[in-house]
Amino acid sequence: MRNLLEIQKQLLPDLMETLKRRYTILHQIMLSDIIGRRTLAASLDMTERVLRAETDLLKSQGLIEIESVGMRVSDAGRRLLDLLEPIAKSLFGLDDLEEKIRTTYGLNKVIVVPGDCETSPFTKRELGRAGAKALLGVLRSDDTIAVTGGSTLAEMADQLTPPLSLSYKNAWVVPARGGLGESMEIQANTIASKMAKRIGANYRLLHVPDLLSEDAYQSLALDANIGEIVQIIRRSRIIVHGIGDAIEMTRRRKLDETTVSEIQEEGAVAESFGYYFNEEGQVVHTMLTMGLRLEDIIRTDVVVGIAGGKRKAKAIHAMLRFGQEDILVTDEAAAVEIGKEIDNQIQAVL
Repeated sequence: MRNLLEIQKQLLPDLMETLKRRYTILHQIMLSDIIGRRTLAASLDMTERVLRAETDLLKSQGLIEIESVGMRVSDAGRRLLDLLEPIAKSLFGLDDLEEKIRTTYGLNKVIVVPGDCETSPFTKRELGRAGAKALLGVLRSDDTIAVTGGSTLAEMADQLTPPLSLSYKNAWVVPARGGLGESMEIQANTIASKMAKRIGANYRLLHVPDLLSEDAYQSLALDANIGEIVQIIRRSRIIVHGIGDAIEMTRRRKLDETTVSEIQEEGAVAESFGYYFNEEGQVVHTMLTMGLRLEDIIRTDVVVGIAGGKRKAKAIHAMLRFGQEDILVTDEAAAVEIGKEIDNQIQAVL
């Protein structure tokens, strides 16, 4: 199949562009459940006139249904998307990019979804769906999973739908750390409870702030209930985490200007688990938080990183250099930039 695609790309490049465009339109409609033409055109950076011609053709083929409230994918359209999914990555050239990142950093698996989640909510939804699929691929019936917060992890929780034949009633989902004081929907506690309910697992919550003073940390460490939950968190077999831009995370944590300046001067570009990493993947700043420690992350069986967007590429690259990721789920925009970083490293060696 891949050889056939390569032949078609060389002999019929216009046909391949048409195939990519129509696949993207159909896939975006599927992710949206139902969507208006104007909204879809804006998200795809396509004129309504061009989109109307494409959707009229898709409708004539019975692949979409057009109603007064918007467009939706038909059953025939879903079946076609299922058939196209195995070749979609080759179609967009993403399989080579996945393998390039995987082999460079010794990952078990890399999943790259088309698009840029910074500019398209549909790409973020697909990122969440891919993350959910990756998690289910490694999840055992009695596992403990620790999850961080963030909008991408929240999307992943929404997309988590396990096969009916599998039971996770003996599994546990727990937050990897305390709360950041943000919107409840993207808190680690909320995501952990939602994930547990989606897969029929158990969950425990950690009702403490993410950022603690030394006195508060020592006091909470002595609390028996909190100590019990923290021990469960630290025994997790799977960690699923987002990756943040370092400076953006200082703002989300509402850190004082002195601390922000220190983190900048230390060269931090990425944040995860309350640790700040420089471009080489070295920890340069640590926040006092209740939850996962660096040694817990290092000895965890499966670490799944989920993040996308061109602006986050440098942060994702730093986490790859940290060297503890087993599975990376990202989008095309970030993966292309990471690929450039890899090329730059190779050139520097040569």
